[in-house]
Amino acid sequence: MFLQRIANNGIRLGTLFDRAAARFPANFVVLDHDLDCAPGFGRRVTVTELATLVDDFAARLWAARVRPGDRVVLHKSDGFDIPLLAVAVARVGATAVLLSPKLDGATVAELVRRVNQPYLITDQDKLDHHLPADIAGRTQGVLLAAGRHERATALADLAGAPRVDPVTMSPDHPVLITHTSGTTGIPKLAVHTNRTFQARYRPQASVVRLIDKREPVAMHMSFVHSRLFTAMPISLLQGHPLIMLRDDEPAAVAELFTRVRPGIVETHPNTLLRWEVLADDPRRPLAHVKYFSSTFDAIHPRTVATMLRASERRNPRYAQIYGQSEVGPVAARTYTDRHPFDGRCVGMPFPGMTGVRVVSRDGNPVSKANPGFIEVRTDGRILTYLGEHPRWQKQVNDGWWRMGDLGYRTRWGCLHLLDREVDRIPGIDSTLEIEDKLLGRLPELIEVIIVPGSGGVPSPVVCTRDDLPLDGARWQAALDGLPALGEPVQWRQRDLPQTATTKIKRLELARLLTAREVPS
Repeated sequence: MFLQRIANNGIRLGTLFDRAAARFPANFVVLDHDLDCAPGFGRRVTVTELATLVDDFAARLWAARVRPGDRVVLHKSDGFDIPLLAVAVARVGATAVLLSPKLDGATVAELVRRVNQPYLITDQDKLDHHLPADIAGRTQGVLLAAGRHERATALADLAGAPRVDPVTMSPDHPVLITHTSGTTGIPKLAVHTNRTFQARYRPQASVVRLIDKREPVAMHMSFVHSRLFTAMPISLLQGHPLIMLRDDEPAAVAELFTRVRPGIVETHPNTLLRWEVLADDPRRPLAHVKYFSSTFDAIHPRTVATMLRASERRNPRYAQIYGQSEVGPVAARTYTDRHPFDGRCVGMPFPGMTGVRVVSRDGNPVSKANPGFIEVRTDGRILTYLGEHPRWQKQVNDGWWRMGDLGYRTRWGCLHLLDREVDRIPGIDSTLEIEDKLLGRLPELIEVIIVPGSGGVPSPVVCTRDDLPLDGARWQAALDGLPALGEPVQWRQRDLPQTATTKIKRLELARLLTAREVPS
């Protein structure tokens, strides 16, 4: 009955914390940082306190003349107050546009232009050091989440504004706009509604409700990613305590997970890779984890095996979820430590909720050697790309959405993902599969990315733990049985071009290699 009410009304982002507080008033959220908007708020708070804070934020936005139908760009320093402010924006009937703190000022200015005279919520640091001087002229007004600035109104100055009732908008009205990863250029702006979020909520909520409510859920993901706005409601509305991480530094994570032991962990694949060292931490910070999950990018089998080994729970599981910002999750499967993880197998569609097909590129049957275009059908698909509707239309084929990935389905219907279309290298079935094998054979590697090199020879870029020099003999031994690769180029992991969800920008990396712009 509860899921049916969600289906009829959409996820109703603006009243999320009110409804969670009504069901589980004493449930708590643990943070690893202070909120810029409320620095004295504390790091362990109840859902009821968060509901009150969101109500206060909404009152301040109303006092700043934000009204139903307005658009509000959120681009500020990283923190959990980003989703809290987004919920407050939805509460007054406006549409939040979330831009990653990692975006450069020129990109932010271009995206603000596309939004067409929105309000902008930012902070003093962004205005002083990152955003162009004319940014205020592209907006209806600039609001500061922290600090003071002559060209902006500080939200702190609006404290005590009269509270306002939440505004109910149509389930099909845009409630949130997020941006795509930007791995191939300027990010696109994806338009979501309460109803499209609801369609993404249903398949996951039906699974999560089978998990004991006492299991704390730890999340480390981009605070501007659409995934957060389905993962967070699932946990809150089903009564799970939340651990919201801003930073993924292993030492800090280990300390927090030792104090508040999560039963479920969801984060980016590259973050789990970075957390492999936690498996050998004597405090056993991952010992209580029953379920690991990631949905943002391909994950390596070595990382999955390491996470499952770190758990001391009976039959721990890793959930492989395949999806995209534009459509949400569309396929999934789980693995245990008794079943070897296949990094290319991303699972089966959710019955009655999502559909998947693979279309031939050349008229010949689709197979591993001749992968096809992966297309999906789901009610969770975005309405459009803001300001770029023709670009959105190019990816829709009779109701099917082209994911931009290449793969095939097995005789049992399981979907296998081999590569992104733009990352395909002639003569190689799957660069991702080769990367999986190299990471499995060389524990000292913490990242390997294969991109097109000069003369058409695939070029591997490698990162080692603690940036130690790569052992040439071990590298050569690891290449046994693999396609011919160029000489490895060693980088520091922090120097790799990355998106907000830590995906590697492969096209940008290939360009840097070609231009010989390799960090020393």
